[in-house]
Amino acid sequence: MKKLVLTGAAGRLGSYLREPLTKMCDKLVSTDWIEDIGPLYEGETYIKADLGALDQIEKVLDGADMVAHFGAIGDEAAWDAILHSNIIGAYNVWEAAARKGVRRVIYASSIHAVGMYPKTQKIDTEVPHRPDTYYGLAKCFAEDLGSLYWEKKNIESVHLRILSAAQVNSPRSLGTWLSYDDLIHLVQCAITTPITGFSIIYGVSNNDQAPVDNHKASFLGYRPKDNAEQFAEAILSTSDPANPKDLGQMCQGGPFATVEIGFSGVAGMNIVQDKKEV
Repeated sequence: MKKLVLTGAAGRLGSYLREPLTKMCDKLVSTDWIEDIGPLYEGETYIKADLGALDQIEKVLDGADMVAHFGAIGDEAAWDAILHSNIIGAYNVWEAAARKGVRRVIYASSIHAVGMYPKTQKIDTEVPHRPDTYYGLAKCFAEDLGSLYWEKKNIESVHLRILSAAQVNSPRSLGTWLSYDDLIHLVQCAITTPITGFSIIYGVSNNDQAPVDNHKASFLGYRPKDNAEQFAEAILSTSDPANPKDLGQMCQGGPFATVEIGFSGVAGMNIVQDKKEV
């Protein structure tokens, strides 16, 4: 591959993807809205761009073979903020991809597109959308956008419904954990699979307690190796008993299922900001 684009390169997940993605192309163009992301890897360049500005995204995608779209507000937020970065931003990526002849979009979707399903129902990749927030609703929009641009403009897309790509520190994360190594493997599979069409796959490690089913996406070749069960004894020994009346514990979306629309869901999740440094 000659040119690959990574949006959201300044974010925590982007920080783990940058170096391995440079190994998959002649030129990696990383982009985000901040002025500078610090030292760059060999083969990487950085361009500041606003996802909400189509002309800026067109320039970034010019000559690209594929784009890994990880840029967005990574939490529930006010409608106007979600609209600009997560909804208009997604449209701009797909429309710029169409105008510039980009073959495939790899999209960081989320479990929050289906976050109101109960965890007692093991869901596959074909269940109808059931978002838990504006954030989840934006993920639904982008998934449907990808389907539309595949049907109408022949742009392939792989939508990674990420569960919890963060350190395991709660009973919920014993099922939802996606290790950084498995995240990298997942993105690599989405890039290297010869034909994907429009596809959805859950971003989750090989956890004994995983509440989702990826068998319909097995053709992508994603075979996670890590398992959160190694943390189970320590986590459960210091946690309160589960409350079956708490939607935050019973629903796939966790705390996002209980927060007021427009207010942070991440605030109640104690996520460790272990961003990778170059």
